[in-house]
Amino acid sequence: MPWNRFMPFLSKCCTSTVQTSSSYSSFSSSFSPIQPWLFVGLGNPGEKYQSTRHNVGFDMIDAFAQSQGIPLTTHYFKALFGEGMVDGVPVLLAKPQTYMNLSGESVGPLAAYYKLPLNRVLVAFDDMDLPCGVLRLQPKGGSGRHNGLSG
Repeated sequence: MPWNRFMPFLSKCCTSTVQTSSSYSSFSSSFSPIQPWLFVGLGNPGEKYQSTRHNVGFDMIDAFAQSQGIPLTTHYFKALFGEGMVDGVPVLLAKPQTYMNLSGESVGPLAAYYKLPLNRVLVAFDDMDLPCGVLRLQPKGGSGRHNGLSG
């Protein structure tokens, strides 16, 4: 499964949360192997935020894209975007170029365009409520205090 290939990149970053809308037990072969995954890394564009904890989502997407040979060269739905195949499954990578608190302006239309159910969307972002070095995987839940995930 492509999301399994993404997990090592999560653990290399400082403090982050990955949120999907379905429990991990439902990630099974019951999904069509043709339906893509959308991996989104949240952050803020510009040099001011590069290599900061706030951009850990961008860093994870960059590392994953590089390891899988997926170029992030297209601007699509207000995001730096790339697409490729991982283990025979289509993977879409996005780094919204809106500021983090407006990332839904990019992610929502991307998921809608590709007709993706929410359980095929994985979002990586920093979580200031976690100590440095701690990774939390959330199969679903609210935005907490993270404005970039507010609806």
